[in-house]
Amino acid sequence: MNKLVAFAYRCGFVVAFVVAAVAVLEVICREFGYTLLRGTYTAGRLLEFSAIVMTFVIAFLLRDIRQLVRDKRG
Repeated sequence: MNKLVAFAYRCGFVVAFVVAAVAVLEVICREFGYTLLRGTYTAGRLLEFSAIVMTFVIAFLLRDIRQLVRDKRG
């Protein structure tokens, strides 16, 4: 179960960075008059999604660290 949770954290981390990279590419493409997403989402909205995913990943990692510290103490 621990390996599955660690895999989920890594996937969330990778997804957040991929979405952030797409947002950066969208900004670069818009400078040249093209678009990757055809106006579905703006680059700012993609960065918001990326930040939301990263917030959840960080929160879950901090929860795991807190649990490890509690286990060591007691």
